[in-house]
Amino acid sequence: MYAFKITGGTSLKGMIEVKGAKNAVLPMMAAALLTDEPVTLTNISYLSDVKIQSQLLESLGVKITHNEDSITLQADTITNFRADYEFVSKMRASFWVLGPLVGRFGEAAVSLPGGCAIGARPSDIYFAALESMGAMVDIENGYVIAKGPLHGADVSFRRISVGATHNTIMAAVLTPGVTTIYNAAREPEVVDLINLLNKMGAKIEGAGTNKITVTGVEKLHGATHSVVTDRIETASFAIAAALTKGNIFIKGGRQDLIEPIANILQMCDVNLTQTSEGLWVDGQNAVLRPTTITTSEYPGFPTDVQSPMTTLLALADGTSYIEERIYENRFMHVPELNRMGSRILVLPNDTIRIHGVNKLSGATVMSSDLRGGMALVLAALVAKGETIVKRIYHIERGYYKLEERLAALGAKIERVHLEN
Repeated sequence: MYAFKITGGTSLKGMIEVKGAKNAVLPMMAAALLTDEPVTLTNISYLSDVKIQSQLLESLGVKITHNEDSITLQADTITNFRADYEFVSKMRASFWVLGPLVGRFGEAAVSLPGGCAIGARPSDIYFAALESMGAMVDIENGYVIAKGPLHGADVSFRRISVGATHNTIMAAVLTPGVTTIYNAAREPEVVDLINLLNKMGAKIEGAGTNKITVTGVEKLHGATHSVVTDRIETASFAIAAALTKGNIFIKGGRQDLIEPIANILQMCDVNLTQTSEGLWVDGQNAVLRPTTITTSEYPGFPTDVQSPMTTLLALADGTSYIEERIYENRFMHVPELNRMGSRILVLPNDTIRIHGVNKLSGATVMSSDLRGGMALVLAALVAKGETIVKRIYHIERGYYKLEERLAALGAKIERVHLEN
């Protein structure tokens, strides 16, 4: 087991680079199943989630080569249509191979998904979409068994779902006829998947809106695509600048992708300056102020930044409220932050009340999920004394070589091995 050992109190200054969004890379890797030609994704970090997705795709027969910032996938010899529990139980995004497999090959057997324990993420939305398109869908021994052929159809989601939008688009691109998706997700990662698929020869309209139209084509070809920058990493490091009264240049960062967070930071006297190369975040004169936040689908406040923002508000001068409307169990970081001296109370209806405190103190804490783990790292960066953050494998799913990158900004952080 590894942990981060962090001594707080350092103002972070310098340059940190963000690359392609994890939440865009993973569905794009699945999209490589839709053609027998090579698909190359650039501007990526080789995160643990990318490794898991690679292992799953290789088990299906995809040939993969990679280096530190690009990956090439070729699905020209697919003979296995079963995505095993071994992979899908570790990461929900592995479930996204369902749509491409059914769309191109007419069949798939995919284990029901796993990932971070942040509440129920209903899969019936995925199934209903495929059934609308003519698939036969059954659940057998923990696996989703789907069989085509598919046809174009109108698909209306009962709730907005990024994963179901990804999956349905990929199922539809090779399907005869026109598929129209209503109440579709508008996230930048969805837009970027559509950009890749259109480069591959797909005919998709409506990217960035809640109505997406897919006209099926007979065949897709290979493509090379630079993945959209990771807005969650960008937001996390911007919050770090505010918390530590630092001055950070986030290379590759885009303010337009994090406007809800940027608005709060500017309210706290943090200066943000966009350049062609990235985003300057100057928190040297930051005054942390309370606010009320409700998470929602893009372009609202992203649920993936709720946990890091909790850390910032824990040190604001006043009382803040956060209502979590995407997942019902995403406050597992709260007890750990309270161990460090925050005053946060979990209320009914998936809401927390945060009474700001003057300081946090180092403690031994445990990460329970990806973004909650980052909230603890942020707290440790400003806490008095030493903090040990355990179970960092959660954090490493979405933040590449985090300790090295933060140390380059002046943070006192190291990755240490624990005996037990």
